[in-house]
Amino acid sequence: MGRNKIKQRIITALIALPIVLLITLGASIGWFATVVTVVAAVALWELYTMVMPVQRVYVRYAAIVTGALFVPLLAFDLPMFIPLSAVCFLAFAGYYLFNYAELSTVVAELGSVVLGWLYLPLLLSHMVLLHALPHGQRWVLLVLIMTMVCDSCAYFVGTAWGKHRLYPAISPKKSIEGALGGLVGSVLAALAAHLWLVPHVSWFDCLIVGVLAGMCGQIGDLFESMLKRSANIKDSGTIFPGHGGMLDRIDSLLFSFPAVYAYLYFCGV
Repeated sequence: MGRNKIKQRIITALIALPIVLLITLGASIGWFATVVTVVAAVALWELYTMVMPVQRVYVRYAAIVTGALFVPLLAFDLPMFIPLSAVCFLAFAGYYLFNYAELSTVVAELGSVVLGWLYLPLLLSHMVLLHALPHGQRWVLLVLIMTMVCDSCAYFVGTAWGKHRLYPAISPKKSIEGALGGLVGSVLAALAAHLWLVPHVSWFDCLIVGVLAGMCGQIGDLFESMLKRSANIKDSGTIFPGHGGMLDRIDSLLFSFPAVYAYLYFCGV
C-alpha cells in the first residue's frame, strides 16, 4: 500500500470515527435503525452494480428500495416481514418471467436480487437488534472496535511476517500469519473491553465474542472479495477515499454482528 493511500485512509478514518461514535452512542434506536437502513441502501447499490446487467436499471432501483426497507422490518416487525418478503419475491419472479433477456441468465439475475436481500438487509438488521439489547450501544461499539483492531492487526502482522498465503484464489495478499494476528487482536480487544466497556460480562464471554468477531469478520471480508473477483473489480465503490466503497467498509461487520448477536441471544449473556 502506497504512502498516499495510507494517508487517505488515515484522513478518512479521522473524519468517520467521530461520526460513527456519535451515531452508535448518541442516537436513539429509531435514528440508529434509519442510519443502518441508509447504509444498507448504499451497499445494495454497490452490490447490484457489480452483479446485475447495466440495462436492468429499474429492477436495480426496486431491489434496493425493497431491500433497504427489509432492515427495519427484520429488526422491529418480523411477522410483517415474512408475508411482505414473499410478496416482493413473487413480484420480482413475475417480472422476470415475462421480461427475461436470455433464458440462460434469468436464474442468475433473479438470484442476484435475492442474494442482495439475504446478504445485506438480513445480516445488517442484526446491528439494530444488537443495539436494542440491554447495554446494546456498548455491544455495537465493541464489535466495531474488535473488527477495526482485527483488520489493523491482520494487515500489519501479514505485512511483517506473512509468508503462507491464506486463500490465493480469492485474496492473494492475505496470509495465514495475518489472519492469526487479526484473530489475536480481536480477542485482546474483547478482553480489554471487559475492563471498561462491558464489565458486567464474564471474561469467558468476552473471549468467545472476540473469537467469533475475529473469525467471522475475516470470513466476511473473504466473501466480499469473492464477489469482487467474480465481477472483476478491485473496490465496490469510491465513497470513502483510500477505503473503497460502503460494502468494502462493512464486509467484515456483515458477518461479525450476526455471530455476536447469536451468541448473546442464545447463551443469554
